[in-house]
Amino acid sequence: MRGLVGRTALVTGGGSGIGRAIAQRLGQEGMPVAILDINAEAAGKVADEIVAAGGTATSERCDITDYGAVQAAVAAVEDRHGPTQVLVNNAGWDMTIPFIKTTPDFWKKVVDLNWYGPLHVTHAIARGMSERSFGRIIFIASDAGRVGSSGEAVYSGCKGGTIAFAKTLARELARKSITVNTVCPGPTNTPAMAALVGNDENGKKIMDAMIRGVPLGRIGEPDDYAGLIALLASDDGAFMTGQTISVSGGLTMHG
Repeated sequence: MRGLVGRTALVTGGGSGIGRAIAQRLGQEGMPVAILDINAEAAGKVADEIVAAGGTATSERCDITDYGAVQAAVAAVEDRHGPTQVLVNNAGWDMTIPFIKTTPDFWKKVVDLNWYGPLHVTHAIARGMSERSFGRIIFIASDAGRVGSSGEAVYSGCKGGTIAFAKTLARELARKSITVNTVCPGPTNTPAMAALVGNDENGKKIMDAMIRGVPLGRIGEPDDYAGLIALLASDDGAFMTGQTISVSGGLTMHG
């Protein structure tokens, strides 16, 4: 895709799942990639895979719920790679629990990671993008934020907030040639999904129900999203901003 070679990208939660697939694809497109993940070993492994395939990548351990840690990690990354031109806010976490059975401690954990985390990283990077009058900011939200998801009330609220935040940010930054878009995956075959549903008989029933609900007859794979992220990061996607795009095999169809 046009304009990706040499353009520096930072991917949060790039140590596994969708984030790993995104980081690998951007590396294949010739972008220097910085991977932020709380799991330093996993992030380092993905960076090594990108380098082994002929790309440029480094990793940084970072807890995105800690704004100070985010600022330090971004500074370290930009010392190595130069200014961040593409930000992919991918990191997230949840557990399936009916809302009335949750606790304030659980709410805080979900909100800190899925809401404050992307705010922290975006705030640490967007000012520099604005000063340079260029940037691509991409949020990985969820269709749970568009249509709701039973057992994920707080998570869905965070993702719905992310969608609204991204639209507002897109308006605020448009005159600085910064695009801001949101990609909403449907159910996806990742380690996080496996942990969410479990591997017992009940988990199998949940997974079978998910598959039956998808018109294309399967849940997503991490690679299903990476190409769209590359498009939004590229010059081919330069006239798209403020958009929310579902990638869910037809599970959700928005006009």
